[in-house]
Amino acid sequence: MNDAGGGFIRVGTLGELPTTMMEQKWKEGAVDVINLILAAFLFLIPCGFTSEHTAAGNAWVSGVIIGTVAVVALTKFAEWEEWVTLLLGVWVVVSPWVLGFVLTTAATWVHVIVGLIVAIVAAVKLWQLRQPPHLTAHR
Repeated sequence: MNDAGGGFIRVGTLGELPTTMMEQKWKEGAVDVINLILAAFLFLIPCGFTSEHTAAGNAWVSGVIIGTVAVVALTKFAEWEEWVTLLLGVWVVVSPWVLGFVLTTAATWVHVIVGLIVAIVAAVKLWQLRQPPHLTAHR
């Protein structure tokens, strides 16, 4: 394509495509690895509040489910996984009030912080999926 100055505008090449795709896959995978780490943390942390069986059980179950969804997302991406992760994050945030262990301060804070991070990461990924692809032009 010729621009007004007589030069050519290069709009991507096949040689650049794999790098861009690999960078995108790495970024998508990084989000799932973050969720996997948070799931492991949520699963392991109840050792600190084992006297609160409801909080510990919820942390274990939520950690396993978030971790399972993260592993599935690492193997093959589907948008539904992000919606499930978002809902799981919201559940983890509100579960201290719903299940009645809000007076256990440590358990509540762990659930709220981990749930917020999981939900925000999933929401950002869903938002990015809805954005139009960026076209770049190199001169």
